[in-house]
Amino acid sequence: MSETIYNRIAMLRAERGTSRRQLAEALGVHYQTVGYLERGEYSPSLHLALHIAEHFEVPVEVVFSTRPFPRLGADNSA
Repeated sequence: MSETIYNRIAMLRAERGTSRRQLAEALGVHYQTVGYLERGEYSPSLHLALHIAEHFEVPVEVVFSTRPFPRLGADNSA
C-alpha cells in the first residue's frame, strides 16, 4: 500500500534561501532526492524525515503530513 506523504520542504527551503543542492549536502543525500521528496515522488525514511525536521529546526509535523497542508494565503474566515 502506497500512501502519499505531503511535505513543506520547498516552502521551508524558500523561506531560508536554501537551494536543493545545499539541503542535500546538509542531509547527506543526492540533490535529486530532495526534488523527489518535494514533488512527493519519494517518501523519506523515518530517519531522513527526522533529520530534515532537525535541519529546519521545526517539529517533524511541520514538515510532513498524511493530509494535504492548508494552502497559504487561503481565506480561513467563515
